[in-house]
Amino acid sequence: MLTKEVIEDILAKAKALGGDFAEVFIERKTNNGIACEADRIERVVTGIEVGAGIRVLVGENTSYGYTNDLSADNLLKIAETVAKAATGDNTPAGIELIKAKVQPNSDIKIMPGEVEIDEKVSLVTRANNAARKMDDRIKQVTVVYGDVVQEVVIANSDGLWIEDQRIRTRFMVNVVAAQGDIIQTGYEAIGGHVGLELFEETEPEGVARKAVKRALLMLEAKPAPAGKMTVVMDGEAGGTMIHEACGHGLEADLVQKQLSVYAGKIGEKVASELVTVIDDATIPGKYGSFGVDDEGTQGQKTILIENGILKNYMYDYLAAKKENKISTGNGRRESYQDHPIPRMTNTFIAAGKTDPREIIKSVAKGFYVKAMGGGQVNTTNGDFVFDVKEGYLIENGKITIPVRGATLTGNGPEVLQKIDMVGNDLGFAIGTCGKDGQGVPVSDAQPTIRIPNLTVGGLL
Repeated sequence: MLTKEVIEDILAKAKALGGDFAEVFIERKTNNGIACEADRIERVVTGIEVGAGIRVLVGENTSYGYTNDLSADNLLKIAETVAKAATGDNTPAGIELIKAKVQPNSDIKIMPGEVEIDEKVSLVTRANNAARKMDDRIKQVTVVYGDVVQEVVIANSDGLWIEDQRIRTRFMVNVVAAQGDIIQTGYEAIGGHVGLELFEETEPEGVARKAVKRALLMLEAKPAPAGKMTVVMDGEAGGTMIHEACGHGLEADLVQKQLSVYAGKIGEKVASELVTVIDDATIPGKYGSFGVDDEGTQGQKTILIENGILKNYMYDYLAAKKENKISTGNGRRESYQDHPIPRMTNTFIAAGKTDPREIIKSVAKGFYVKAMGGGQVNTTNGDFVFDVKEGYLIENGKITIPVRGATLTGNGPEVLQKIDMVGNDLGFAIGTCGKDGQGVPVSDAQPTIRIPNLTVGGLL
């Protein structure tokens, strides 16, 4: 990486034509990926990505340039080019960087680089073999392993200079089961801001078995009924709904562009008093956790909705500056090639006080969601449609037969207002969140919740 003096020169050059703010983001990322398909290892990819991005702000305008040539001369040229695209009236001054400390997010026990590639291949092979041996109806198995070690240096014209290291490991199994003309899939994934100790808690065979059981269960399931009914969402379903139907609408850039249904509603009741929504990058080991965000701001716990009242949005540096606020540590970017924007980290509905079993007992007739799939959300008005990967009927307070082909349709803000029971459990799921062409690792979670009168799509 570059010396303090060189970085100071780059920042000074970037601000030389009157920029309000200049920033350098330097990244070295080591990736390992292994994929097994068609009962054989199809890909083993190992790579190193190195580069730097330089940003200059003038008012609300951003100028950004990036390069994978980290020589001082080249970076000074990039800084000059970016400066010319973002001229202002400020008189540039010398920049003195002061190194800040990062509070480590996780205690990594087994660094990915300390494990041979053959051992990682073995993890993938074990999951593939376990899935295929479970049942003859399993026709396809895809297993993917990935790890990344990202080292970053972030410095800006406010004098910040900080270094951080992020280590993430993930593992995914997807299976396809077929019986007659019925085809169903099963998916399970684990991961976090962890090393290979991930597999000390959950063996690869366990991930495979969960995926297979879900696919086989859906083969035997009846077609889902359709109509409005009481829906209970299990904590294991993860927070897909809160992430998509609520979380994106609480990102400050969308709010400021009036692309969020939550714009202008700070202090208003936007959810049931049982609902508290939190974004927290400080939870040890979670997939969306970090010590500092991609602007060098310390990871934080931000209460977005508290007992139904909208309290805050998620800000990066620029969005916060527009409102004379301080960043909430949500400035994130996919790589050095991207400028930061407000993004979620680990977003969830806080656990309540009710035993999940009591929530199920309270429903005479309804629908139980065990696992969520993908979906679509309109952040402007909050309307959503989600697929259900694993669902059941609730009859007389008991979970009964599995059903397939269900969807959930509704409006995020209306659903949050309707929630009338919140469980004391909390289940996390991992994913890659896409926005403006950038993908970043996130987690989402929720406890078991009850939603009266939600539309379930299925067989009419």
